[in-house]
Amino acid sequence: MSANETPAGQPPTATYDSAFLKACRREPVPHTPVWFMRQAGRSLPEYHKVREGIAMLDSCTRPELVAEITLQPVRRHDVDAAIYFSDIVVPLKAIGVDLDIKPGVGPVVAQPIRTRADLAQLRALEPEDVSYVTEAIGLLTRELGPTPLIGFAGAPFTLASYLVEGGPSRTYENAKAMMYGDPELWADLLDRLADITAAFLKVQIEAGASAVQLFDSWAGALAPLDYRRSVLPASAKVFDAVAGYGVPRIHFGVGTGELLGLMGEAGADVVGVDWRVPLDEAVRRVGPGKALQGNLDPTVLFAGPRVVETKAREVLDSAAGLEGHVFNLGHGVMPSTDPDSLTRLVEYVHTQTAR
Repeated sequence: MSANETPAGQPPTATYDSAFLKACRREPVPHTPVWFMRQAGRSLPEYHKVREGIAMLDSCTRPELVAEITLQPVRRHDVDAAIYFSDIVVPLKAIGVDLDIKPGVGPVVAQPIRTRADLAQLRALEPEDVSYVTEAIGLLTRELGPTPLIGFAGAPFTLASYLVEGGPSRTYENAKAMMYGDPELWADLLDRLADITAAFLKVQIEAGASAVQLFDSWAGALAPLDYRRSVLPASAKVFDAVAGYGVPRIHFGVGTGELLGLMGEAGADVVGVDWRVPLDEAVRRVGPGKALQGNLDPTVLFAGPRVVETKAREVLDSAAGLEGHVFNLGHGVMPSTDPDSLTRLVEYVHTQTAR
């Protein structure tokens, strides 16, 4: 392969050789790459300005608006990767599930899935259902240049938790009741969601996404045995479905310290770690052959520049022996975060890790 060529199906050379993708592939990097979950939106005044008067799910279907919001943190913070602006329930809405994102609440489902008959709500996702995604990513890849774009989707368990509960939950009592009490229905539900999720990720990759992340935000509510038996097969099906594209696959959950090894088993190339487990311990739990992503506590950003640098240094020191490390927060950017603190953090990590 010449210096100007990249493997079949891979991004252009400049993107393929980016620090972010190199770290995901556990290759030497010029500096530790940085991006932030929920960097596209929330804390940025320019985001609130362009979204004024536009409902969340509506904003996800407007390609030019999606592209603008996705680009905003790249321009402002100089992060090493963009994350596609969307929401984990977008593919469910696209196939006709009656749901909405209510401000201050989150996704609310009109008819929760509680019986086998309710599964009829979940038809297959076709590319034309989300044609706006293809259009938006086309706009983005032209604007981003060498900066990689991360596509994403919600993992089957997290989507199921919303669908069965009817909205956000702290106990997941209905979802767990189905998982324990009707394991066949539960398995069929997650299998359908795995197909929908895989189809959504394929659309993003084929449109130009250079990596994908599967958010299993609520998997930390599960015991390891329940995760292995009742959730891992569906997550593995998603990762297997996109393995042939050769793009890095990231797996992230909150409160999943006891599940890190299992999440790696599901097929990810990179395992996201929240702030509760140091990275040097996380690598022991995950095992060899995986890069790690994380893991600064998002609330540290409220403590002032000196504290942020001190805590970021602790993360970098903990990651010193890793084959591949992508610096990130241990969860998403909080809405009241000062954007300047994120910009300074990116500069600090880049400066401290420059090779």
